[in-house]
Amino acid sequence: MTQTAVPAARLPGGGSMPLLGFGTWQITGSQCYDAVRTALDVGYRHLDTATLYRNEAEVGRALRDSGVPRDEVFVTTKLPPRNADRAAQTLDASLDALGVDAVDLWLVHWPPGGAGEDLWAHFVEEREAGRARDIGVSNYSLAQIDAVTDATGVAPAVNQVSWAPSKYDAAVEAGHRERGVVLEGYSPFKNTDLDDPVLRGIADAHGVSTAQVVLRWHLDHGVVVIPKSATPERIRANAAVTGFSLDDDEVRRIDGLARG
Repeated sequence: MTQTAVPAARLPGGGSMPLLGFGTWQITGSQCYDAVRTALDVGYRHLDTATLYRNEAEVGRALRDSGVPRDEVFVTTKLPPRNADRAAQTLDASLDALGVDAVDLWLVHWPPGGAGEDLWAHFVEEREAGRARDIGVSNYSLAQIDAVTDATGVAPAVNQVSWAPSKYDAAVEAGHRERGVVLEGYSPFKNTDLDDPVLRGIADAHGVSTAQVVLRWHLDHGVVVIPKSATPERIRANAAVTGFSLDDDEVRRIDGLARG
């Protein structure tokens, strides 16, 4: 199986966001450093972290030590809404910990009790200052996306949400596309039965694992996905999803796994 380049989404700031990224939630300390080093070694060029993950320093050190040029790696971090009154200072701390001048994407980690129009205005300011090439949100509804867009005239570049075949919603996917907002999914396996007969049959047909089928399903929908693992073998396997693709019928069958 010949691996090809990971597809990417173009963002408003001119950046290119690989549809396959490496998630670092719940990985800290030396384990995080080692996992990120492995991810970069096997070809990942998209790293996802957050202030609350308490691993930005390890992610940044792994990136520097990897020898991969900074401009070849897309880096995302996130602001916890409880830091809304010190957003700029929190971004300062993130940049210092990561050891970078700017992040490629800065997200509001979840809605701050509402859409957070005032907080979003601060994000726009930081983007204009060049400290975040693009800005986005996480765990937002389409209505909340509309609220911050209407308030500032600037739409989030990305919305990162929990996404998996069981959570597939064609209307949500279409709503993001219509707004020009890239849909990014996290926890692709947490909400998936990897022993499902549909996934097993498709995996067997391609000679891959069901986990790889789930990741490929995201890519074939044009949805960003950020699997997380601290196990080198799984990190390698999760990266090896560009050597096959799903046909339209296979994608529809996986879509059909959505609950309700």
